[in-house]
Amino acid sequence: MALEISKELFSEIDYLIENQLDKSIQELLNDEHHADIAEVLDELNLEQATYIIKLLDSEKTSIILMELDEDVRERVLKNLSAKEIAEEIDELDTDDAADIIAELPEERQKRVISELDDDEHKADIQELLSYDEDSAGGLMAKELVRVNENWTVPRCVKEMRIQAEEVTRVHSIYVVNDSEQLIGRLSLKDLLMAPARGNITKIVRPKVDSVNVHEDVEEVAKIMQKYDLEAIPVVDENKVLLGRITIDDIVDVIKEEAEKDYQMAAGISQDVEADDNVWELTRARLPWLVLGLFGGLGSVFIMKGFGHIMETVPSLFFYTPLIAAMAGNVGVQSSAIIVQGLANDNVKGSLFNRLLKEVGLSLINGLALALLVIIFGYIIGQNHLESLAIAVSMMAVIIVAALVGTFVPIILDKKDIDPAIATGPFITTSNDILGIYLFFVIAGLIIGF
Repeated sequence: MALEISKELFSEIDYLIENQLDKSIQELLNDEHHADIAEVLDELNLEQATYIIKLLDSEKTSIILMELDEDVRERVLKNLSAKEIAEEIDELDTDDAADIIAELPEERQKRVISELDDDEHKADIQELLSYDEDSAGGLMAKELVRVNENWTVPRCVKEMRIQAEEVTRVHSIYVVNDSEQLIGRLSLKDLLMAPARGNITKIVRPKVDSVNVHEDVEEVAKIMQKYDLEAIPVVDENKVLLGRITIDDIVDVIKEEAEKDYQMAAGISQDVEADDNVWELTRARLPWLVLGLFGGLGSVFIMKGFGHIMETVPSLFFYTPLIAAMAGNVGVQSSAIIVQGLANDNVKGSLFNRLLKEVGLSLINGLALALLVIIFGYIIGQNHLESLAIAVSMMAVIIVAALVGTFVPIILDKKDIDPAIATGPFITTSNDILGIYLFFVIAGLIIGF
């Protein structure tokens, strides 16, 4: 049962810490899930959170540290000595240990690593820190179960038991040759059914999906999603087995990427959270607001350029917000679908076919909306030629906005620029300007200016 977060709980913890009733704190928290304790620590002040981290067993607090909010964890780690951090690191898998150390300043990283007792653990962490954080190597863990192709079934089982002590969860058994190259995997069922005196070469499954250590984490996520994998081995250029990536790490990658794309689509240029300081939030938001400002000023100059039309047909002025809104909305809809497709690797086929599809879809939507505009003009007694000019202009704007919203993300993706940028103020502003310009040009041609 989840720990109930309440004012009474925080009052009790505050009382226990103030009176240094350590045993009572341990009795209160020791049997609780680490995620629940992390949630409690996120709400405590720094001194209280640090007190509890130092009090509880490192085997438990090491996992709690991974669950803490990044800002809270950073502050807690500042209050711990290099030796205390090393004690926490010693209890973690290599991938989690490397993640925590990577958050520390460079000089402190060296001090913490020097305090680690297990030389093999230390070497593995240093290896992981050498890889790019957005690569498979930066995400993988060194803990896995590997067996040699020349082993007998009894030796294989014996070695697996020894290795499994260091592995939190065994997803697969990887088979390597004498050069440590990945050549296949073992099924537990096949291993259990194999003759006791047999050699595992007879039951090795040679087909095993793997990723290169320098592969981008987003590509790793796509592979694991496509093949429904719980774990995937990581190899180098020579197919030497280096580690594995598990599904829990990939879920974190997908979550972080989704948050980044959502913020970018909303016009936020860097990863921020609601409780970040005002300066960080300003830096993230202001660039896109400036873009929107210049876009709006651009629209003003366009409207000034067509002032003679508005003087003759003033009713057109009142339709400019409608045209701008339709252009922006259609562009965002189109770009959002394409960005989602690119993220899921579903945007395939020729660009010409996609062009025809978007034009056809835009024509249907444009005709339906244009008809509504004409009906609205009839109801309010508007000049039929003016209604026709507005309807035709809106159809053209919708088609162009859909094409811009479709192809800008594709072009950005081909240039290795995050296409999520195309679903935010960038596409809205550009379509607003383009939409207003087309509106006055086409309306002017139809009405006769």
